[in-house]
Parts: sequence; structure tokens; C-alpha cells
Amino acid sequence: MNETEQRATAPKAIASTIPVWCSHSKLEDIVNLVPNPRNPNKHPDNQIAMLAKIIRHQGWRNPIVVSDRSGFIVKGHARFQAARVLQVEQVPVDVQHYENEAMEYADLIADNRIAELAEPDMGEIKDLLQELDTGAFDMELTGFDFKAQEELMTQFHVPDDNKPVDEEAMKETEHECPKCGFRW
Repeated sequence: MNETEQRATAPKAIASTIPVWCSHSKLEDIVNLVPNPRNPNKHPDNQIAMLAKIIRHQGWRNPIVVSDRSGFIVKGHARFQAARVLQVEQVPVDVQHYENEAMEYADLIADNRIAELAEPDMGEIKDLLQELDTGAFDMELTGFDFKAQEELMTQFHVPDDNKPVDEEAMKETEHECPKCGFRW
């Protein structure tokens, strides 16, 4: 492997034993980070536990974004909470400039809202999960716990009792609904 290939496969940094793959301004001590007291998103414990697991196994793929204006976290409150669960000392931070308070709050709100507007193709997600499910990979690293995976895998299953009606067989019947014309 040449030097260019080594740089491409090596993390950009290490933060408290966790590889940092994302671009970031600096590594910051977690004790110096201040969550925005007006952050409207609340993160349940199961989400934070899953994110902590993903960060532990995948490394940092996104930094925590901090405003140079207020010093508050703007993006990455869940990553901050996951870092606390992981008991790390440092995290990757991207310090960004905000012209004023309105721009900072707009970015804080939009970061979550834009993601909510996505419409996942559950069929494609199911296909991808099935491809990954070789037994050699921890499937929870996809963000789907066992229960969610099971629900997704059975969501598109058509039970035998609900198979489509054979229309040709229906033509040779002796009964017809007087209201809707359905024949059986």
C-alpha cells in the first residue's frame, strides 16, 4: 500500500481511542461543550445507546457543530450525549460562524427538520439489510434493532390467506353480490 492509499484508509485523528473519519476543526474536551438550552429535539435513551454503539464501532463519521457566536452546540446534541455514555474525553468539533442568533437557531431547527422530510424507501432498506445480514456483521450498526428489523422483514410478506384472487376462477361462479357485483 502506497502513502496515498494509507492516508485514505487511515482516520484523520483519534479522539479518546475512537477513530475520527470526518472533517473537523479540532478535537475538543467534552467538558467544554455546552448543549443549546433551547434545542427542541429530545433524544430517548435507546436512541443514544444505539448511537453510542455505532460511534464505538464505526468511529466518528460526523462532528459536533459548535457556534463561534454563542459557544453552544448547534448540531450533534445526540452525538454529544452518546459521547457522554461512551465516557470519552474528546470529540471532533466543527466550529462554524453564524451571523446572528436567528441564523444559528434556523440551522439548529433545519438540521433536524430536513432529515424528517426524507421518505425512506423501506423496500430498498429491506433489500440492503438482507444483503448485510450474513451473520458476520452486527446488524444494529445500521440503526435498526432486532425488533425493527423483524418488523421490516415481515412488513412486505403476504400471508397465504391474503393472496390475490384468481379472477378467472371467479368467472365460473354461481353467486353475485347485488350491491357491488362481486362474484364468488
